[in-house]
Amino acid sequence: MSVTPTAGARLRSVGGGANRWVVLFVLCVSLLLVALDATVLHVAVPAVTEDLRPSGVELLWVVDAYPLVCAALLILFGTLGDRVGRRRVLLLGYGIFGAASAVAAFAPTPEVLICARALLGVGGAMIMPATLSILRAVFPDRRERATAIGIWTAVAAVGAATGPVLGGFLVENFWWGSVFLINIPLMALIVPAGRWLLPESRGGADGPWDVLGALMAAGGVLGVVFGVKRLGAGSGLFERGVLGPLILGAALLVLFVGRQKRRRHPLIDMRMFARAAFSTSVGCIVLAMLALVGLELIAVQYLQLVLGLSPLETGLRLLPLTFAAMAAGATGSYTLSRLGPRRMVGWGFVLTAAAVLVLTAMGQHDRPWLLTAAFVLLGFGLQTTLFGAYESMLSEAQADQAGGAAAIGETSYQLGAGMGIALLGSVMNAAYAPALSSLGGVPRSASEAAAHSLGEAYQVAERLDGPAGELLRSTARHSFVHGLHITLLVSAGLLLLGAAAALRLPRIMECGTPDMCPQPRQADPAKIPASRESDASGARRSGAPDQRHGAGVPAGRRPSVHGMPAAAEAAGSGRTAH
Repeated sequence: MSVTPTAGARLRSVGGGANRWVVLFVLCVSLLLVALDATVLHVAVPAVTEDLRPSGVELLWVVDAYPLVCAALLILFGTLGDRVGRRRVLLLGYGIFGAASAVAAFAPTPEVLICARALLGVGGAMIMPATLSILRAVFPDRRERATAIGIWTAVAAVGAATGPVLGGFLVENFWWGSVFLINIPLMALIVPAGRWLLPESRGGADGPWDVLGALMAAGGVLGVVFGVKRLGAGSGLFERGVLGPLILGAALLVLFVGRQKRRRHPLIDMRMFARAAFSTSVGCIVLAMLALVGLELIAVQYLQLVLGLSPLETGLRLLPLTFAAMAAGATGSYTLSRLGPRRMVGWGFVLTAAAVLVLTAMGQHDRPWLLTAAFVLLGFGLQTTLFGAYESMLSEAQADQAGGAAAIGETSYQLGAGMGIALLGSVMNAAYAPALSSLGGVPRSASEAAAHSLGEAYQVAERLDGPAGELLRSTARHSFVHGLHITLLVSAGLLLLGAAAALRLPRIMECGTPDMCPQPRQADPAKIPASRESDASGARRSGAPDQRHGAGVPAGRRPSVHGMPAAAEAAGSGRTAH
């Protein structure tokens, strides 16, 4: 990693003193904004639907454009930051994020809102990998980095879970566009703070930046996701608008992988995926986010449209998830050192699956205590899983691959979030729509319109009025709850699949804390041969440092720290034992 002369002094100060925690604070605020925008619009969906009248596909794009564009561009901007400077890309991302927020707040049509959300995704793609790679640079010690990652992942969960609360308050007291205006004053504060406090750093990669490879990766991700979204909207697999993007996206990703393997200076070192811990961690992040964001969107619709809660009440109902995630992040470093990555990630998935199964008890009537208990389990389990997966992924990557590893981790995070909405949304639609296809006494056109979503069914029922309207409303409510139960069962199955995948992770976090590694037995001085005792005392007299447990040796220069090679600790690669 190389730094500019002035930034180098700043980075040395950060790396050696308490200022690195100030840097972590700035990075966490940056991440909070990105995570917040992934979910802040969810409770505003009914208001957006009423005001802009988007079609079903347009409404999906309003919600999905931000995370999917962000996911597609993370590799592009993550690797660009390695070349031109991560701080520089981060600050540019702040500016784009703020401008896009202003456009989204006053969007007059669904098309403008979709474009603004896509531009927000561009800014988010600049911000997210930069925060993680800078975090890696300022926390080279694995034990401190584990604590920093715990805070970082907790902030991501808090942002995602706080979004509905904040969005509900703003929608209830102002209008739906206000959920975007909150970004502007925060950006006005964080831009000068980031310019002054954050270190500039670059990756160790030499050679030209592979522009073509970055575009291939972006196009491949978008193609695959677009095809899946069309499937979720009810299109057939062999329709041109579905099969074409899926094939094109998959082909571009295959070509991208082949290109990276052949290049002397690749964007992403594909050999990282050959390591079981790295590839498994990435898969676990995708599965965890797939369950969280997809279920949260459906849960918000259930709370508002079935139980009749206001947007603010809906957000407050999700607060237990936030607090549980904060608790899991705060205790994550300790939990990881005690359980190790395998059990931490695996049991996190199992706990989350149990929470999802508890949610299947939801019905037509409000059961607040059941929802609270399920959301606590859900937040704690998912945050535990994300913490263990992120720590394992970063520690498995070499120090000079931090930018690529961060881009991969954030791509999996955002892709999982977007795919969760598309996949679980398609399951929900498949289970919801059939009951509304033909209702006696309800016009066929009304039934077809009501099959798009529960919100649209309510609008159609109001126009029909009378017995037909009441029948349509009642049928739609029951069908939605039935679809919710099916979706929850599918989600639980995916989470248990994640628990099985976690078995490929290491059993222990190698030497993450002193008590994780067996301590060497202290030899009895009386039994030390005279020659060895003489050698040892001679070494001490000659001023050689005492190597027991790294005493007297600066961190990062120790020959071993509880059995871990010095290079591994300094780089943070931490080759874990299986």
